[in-house]
Amino acid sequence: MARTSPAPSQPEPPIEKRLWKVATLSGMASYLDAALIVSIGVNLAIYRDAYDMGVWMAGAISAIVTICIAVGSLVGGRLADVFGRRRLYNLDILCYAVGAVIITLAPDDITLLVGVLLAGLAAGADLPTSLAVVSDASPDHARGRLIAFTQVMWMLGIIVVVFAGFALSDTGMIGARLITAHLAVAALVTWHLRSRLELATGPDPAQDEVPVDKPAAEQGVALRNVWTRAALVPMLATFAFYVTWGLGANTMGQFTTYLLVTVSGASQSVATGINLACLPIGLLLTLAFVRIADGPRRDRMFYIATVVQIAAFAIGTLTLGAIVGFLVFYVLYQLSYPFAGEANYKVWSQLTLPAETRGTTQGITYAVSRGVFAGVAFVTPALLDRSPSLLLWVITGCMALSAFAGLYIVRVLVPRASPAATAPADLKVAQA
Repeated sequence: MARTSPAPSQPEPPIEKRLWKVATLSGMASYLDAALIVSIGVNLAIYRDAYDMGVWMAGAISAIVTICIAVGSLVGGRLADVFGRRRLYNLDILCYAVGAVIITLAPDDITLLVGVLLAGLAAGADLPTSLAVVSDASPDHARGRLIAFTQVMWMLGIIVVVFAGFALSDTGMIGARLITAHLAVAALVTWHLRSRLELATGPDPAQDEVPVDKPAAEQGVALRNVWTRAALVPMLATFAFYVTWGLGANTMGQFTTYLLVTVSGASQSVATGINLACLPIGLLLTLAFVRIADGPRRDRMFYIATVVQIAAFAIGTLTLGAIVGFLVFYVLYQLSYPFAGEANYKVWSQLTLPAETRGTTQGITYAVSRGVFAGVAFVTPALLDRSPSLLLWVITGCMALSAFAGLYIVRVLVPRASPAATAPADLKVAQA
């Protein structure tokens, strides 16, 4: 079968504005996911002092975010396939807004934990659902670019919260509440706009509903359909790529400052400054990935970027303790991951997974991967204390494994994918 990417000689057709609207509103799932995780990290010390938290409660709130996103992805993706993606598309973002409001107004640590639980579950449920919505609404020639744009929104979520945290660092709980209040407002605005988004075609509103009297097997969403070769092979391949790549990315995302301060001897201000300076690089290069996401350059850039990424971690390991070596590593990593990272996983998943079970299958890969990340993050400080070099070599090995998984996807699965996947009836974008 032909590849889903256009031939090199063909210009990429322009994307209609209404499709960018779908991508933006769906990309808010990635924005709010990233912003929730980062906001908890930025505000945790403030919460600890304001609520007189013990160390175990502080640790529980940090860990519960990732765990809830994992559980939400697993359950939400499945519910979206069974009961209708449009229904979940609107409901989960509203639940996120309620959770963010609870976090913002929480008078004590127990209430804060309840808000984190609700927002985390909703954020997780929205991730596979929103990606499936974008994929189902997209024409073949634009699917890669529209899916990749959700990664831009993910980067924006990190940047906005990090810079807000930096600007409000001296305002205590007022600043913490402002940061989480912006999440509530963003979620409510997104819910309002999503509820007005025309996704269905045809005059019969009943098309928007999944017929409850029709057997699941006939609907194409029976759970056994997930374990067919057509769904299982791309699910395992994309999972293998995401979990091995994500182990390195998650470690760097959570522990870059810790590494710089404890291993390389940098000051806290220098470590923070390096992080802030590199964030715009990642955003700009993710935008560049969007431009090439539907063409052959997407896979060509993956070949180059994945080699650079492995080399970056190897350099970081070999020069461990030297801040100059760490800077070389970190710059190379920032230059490579937009072209060999989560954006690739999102695009490949939507190109290779069967349309009927995209929510379920991607929910599974998200959930299991996030669970692995949470477990590794829990032991990372201890591993760094025992042997930073060993930890970084393990991560380097994970990056090499992700490269092999990516090569298999590019060389075998994407060429096999049919460009004629049929979207569920409730998610086609209405013509203007």
